[in-house]
Amino acid sequence: MSDTAAGLLQVGLLLVALAVVYRPFGDYLARVYTGSRHSRVERLVYRVIRVDPESEQRWGTYAFGVLGFSAVSVGLLYLLQRLQTLLPFDYGRGAVSPGVAFNTAISFVTNTNWQSYVPETTMGHSVQLLGLTVQNFLSAAVGMAVAMALVRGFVRQRTDRLGNFWVDLTRGTIRVLLPVSFVFAIVLVAAGVVMSLKSGVTVDGQQVATAPVASQEAIKQLGTNGGGVLNANSAHPFENPNAWTNLIEIFLILLIPVCLTRAFGTMVGDRRQGTVLLSVMAGLWAAMLGVIWLAEASGLRPLEGKELRFGIPGSALFANTTTSTSTGAVNAMHDSFTGLGGGATMLNMLFGEMTPGGVGTGLYSMLVMAIIAMFLAGLMVGRTPEYLGKKLGRREVTAAAISILAMPTVMLVSSGVAALLPSTSGYLNNPGAHGLSEILYAYASASNNNGSAFAGITVTSDWFQASLGVCMAFGRFVPIIAVLALAGSLAAQKKVPVTAGTLPTTGPVFAGLLGGSVVLVAALTFVPALALGPIAEALL
Repeated sequence: MSDTAAGLLQVGLLLVALAVVYRPFGDYLARVYTGSRHSRVERLVYRVIRVDPESEQRWGTYAFGVLGFSAVSVGLLYLLQRLQTLLPFDYGRGAVSPGVAFNTAISFVTNTNWQSYVPETTMGHSVQLLGLTVQNFLSAAVGMAVAMALVRGFVRQRTDRLGNFWVDLTRGTIRVLLPVSFVFAIVLVAAGVVMSLKSGVTVDGQQVATAPVASQEAIKQLGTNGGGVLNANSAHPFENPNAWTNLIEIFLILLIPVCLTRAFGTMVGDRRQGTVLLSVMAGLWAAMLGVIWLAEASGLRPLEGKELRFGIPGSALFANTTTSTSTGAVNAMHDSFTGLGGGATMLNMLFGEMTPGGVGTGLYSMLVMAIIAMFLAGLMVGRTPEYLGKKLGRREVTAAAISILAMPTVMLVSSGVAALLPSTSGYLNNPGAHGLSEILYAYASASNNNGSAFAGITVTSDWFQASLGVCMAFGRFVPIIAVLALAGSLAAQKKVPVTAGTLPTTGPVFAGLLGGSVVLVAALTFVPALALGPIAEALL
């Protein structure tokens, strides 16, 4: 079978698998966040953390819960790394340096999982399991919680309550992430992924690192976390041994972001609303897959940076999926992609990672963009825009604009400063346009909480550790605050009836307007920077 035929078969199997689970799993997600009953385990959690699960919160209290929980998580994860020598299974790897510990703590709490260290020689298994893996669950659950708060903003009327952050966090973790990752960890072990508490094995006199990979691989992909227990990430045969595991991991990455659109439609009482969001996400995902695939099959760099086990189609499919979500896992070296192929992976992130985006983040980012699209439509026809029965006034549009502009601001400013620093050239493997692409990719990845890397830039200096950490924090929490403020404003409104002048939001016209808005905002914001990097490189 040719590579192209094999690649098309993989895409077909992936789409069929997603179609099969879309309805039942999407409806299950809706029931998780709308049900009124609490399990015994959940009640025990609420008792321990002293939370009344029947109480609900205003948007400010909900946001304070997100920020406070995340801040405590950063502090605890930082301490866990610094105290590694006191923990079992440290294998003499010593305490993690302050700069790396700071960067890593922010990275995993913000669902970025950017790694500026070699896992096999830096992190012991205790830090991996008690620190990094725990945050893989919790950071993903936070994203879903914020998305559900925004959905409630559209559903509810004349209230200042958006639900309870602690209940949403607990349910997302216990009812969704834990059971699904448990099942797929077993599937991955059966498919050949390594699961071991040993530090390594000796093969022909060489020490080969091992780790409890399968359990972390499942949640790293399901929670769109990314990163890797081993330095080669999902290109390592212990993490991703064959074409089947490659396809399973791609499926896990897309599972929750795709099915959340069904949950959204179910919760707002009109499943067509979720379908139109999914159609825009899928259209952009498919278009970018075609660009990356064709660029890498052009013959310029046919197999450089691509794993021979997966080939160009498997590498292109994984690269497109991981950069169109907030997943930093990679099975190929994006730095070795062609100028057009590497630029397309970067553009996926610059879309705002809403095609389909990360766990929770993709849904609420696309809903924010829907508000921007309706605002633009309102300007064209000269009437107050509305979406799902809620009027979009100054407060709503301002919150949406802040959410959209936070990432470009921190990404472009940080990239510009880094490019001007004389010392930066010493950390780049390539000069000229490709070197600028390496800088842009790093800050786009951090600001979008993606975590993947071009792998052609060394980020161990204090400047990169600190600046990338700041980008991760601002890129994560500024949009979250803006989204929760938006949700509070929407929930306080009374729904307006549909009239003859209301723009339908379930048909191709709205889908085209929404998709066009995603592309237009990205183009107006990033084309000047891209022109100096990947576009210039592609034209050389």
